[in-house]
Amino acid sequence: MSKLNIVLFGPPGAGKGTQSAFLIKRYHLVHLSTGDLLRAEIKAESELGTQAKELMDRGELVADHIVIGMIRNKMEAHLDAKGFIFDGFPRTRAQAEALDAMLDVKEEPITAMLALEVPEEELVKRLLSRGATSGRSDDKDEAVIRNRIGEYMAKTAPLKDYFSAQGKYKAIDGVGSIDEITSRLIQAVG
Repeated sequence: MSKLNIVLFGPPGAGKGTQSAFLIKRYHLVHLSTGDLLRAEIKAESELGTQAKELMDRGELVADHIVIGMIRNKMEAHLDAKGFIFDGFPRTRAQAEALDAMLDVKEEPITAMLALEVPEEELVKRLLSRGATSGRSDDKDEAVIRNRIGEYMAKTAPLKDYFSAQGKYKAIDGVGSIDEITSRLIQAVG
């Protein structure tokens, strides 16, 4: 049986954290969060972690080949996994192409890109509400929130086209109760 490899996408406030936890539990997937991977590799002082830290300390983005290497290491550490959920990656077409190339070698392609879609005004409302309770400063300023949403929309649009061309892009209505959204995701996975 082939592995279930899901790219979970959505703008800030779309509910990715809540829904990814459910998908991981339901389908027994391994969570691949680039942020978590970077922190773990830096803490372990691995070669990739050292390279990433040097770039981050200079305020530069971590190169795609380093991030792909970290993902490859995590996947190889979980060869018996039923699949993976990619969270926060890929963010660019080049990253998507690199991920596809790596997975093609393993004959374990991306199954679907599930994109939680939520209107901007609802996202702003959710994030301001979260900011009031979470203490996250980036969720308290409406201008910052709108900028984050705009960045997401601008940078991920090419990924929608990329995965649509492969027949793997699935838009999920991210408005409703948690259970309603979860149900839509299950239907999309099939």
